[in-house]
Amino acid sequence: MYSVMEYIVGVFLFFVKQEAFMDKKRWVIGISGASGAPMAVSLLKALHEAGETELHVVVTKGGEMTLEQECGMQKEELQKWAHKIWDNQNLGAAMASGSWKCGGMVVVPCSMKTVAGIANGFSENLLLRAADVMLKERRPLILVARETPFNTVHLKNMLELSRMGVTILPPVLSFYNHPASVEDATDHIVGKIMDSMGYEYRKFVRWE
Repeated sequence: MYSVMEYIVGVFLFFVKQEAFMDKKRWVIGISGASGAPMAVSLLKALHEAGETELHVVVTKGGEMTLEQECGMQKEELQKWAHKIWDNQNLGAAMASGSWKCGGMVVVPCSMKTVAGIANGFSENLLLRAADVMLKERRPLILVARETPFNTVHLKNMLELSRMGVTILPPVLSFYNHPASVEDATDHIVGKIMDSMGYEYRKFVRWE
């Protein structure tokens, strides 16, 4: 039988190991097929401008469609802000392994289908597998869950993920910052995401 002190030391060493194994300047950005592609583009731009962050992007087929519909862009155009764009069908990619160091993952926007896949371990593509790796390695996973209204299944899946330590970050509007445009509203959400990642965003208006 382990003593209480041995247990505490073991837990401490586990988290020290996890901290040492994370590369906080390398993040995975997933884009799925919900509306909100401009948030993903703005986040990539902001992180690129912040510098010293290696961004690895994976886009689902639905994400490609929303990028074209909402931003007039092809996924290849994201390369200007990313270190690499990964093929979503490449389950042998680096990020599919827990031995690949990274600081965490953001899925923005995150469709309810993607939420369901992550919550139930259905790793049928690279985005879902990468998210599964974040869970098993206890790394930060931020889901910008894009749907309204939520049904009971949506809420149950997000509750389950929250219990696993996932940050559920719906792109909810704020008005204290007096947004004058869609861009202002998008910047606010990007600021919230970057806060959760541990980055400052110069366009983020905080409550004073």
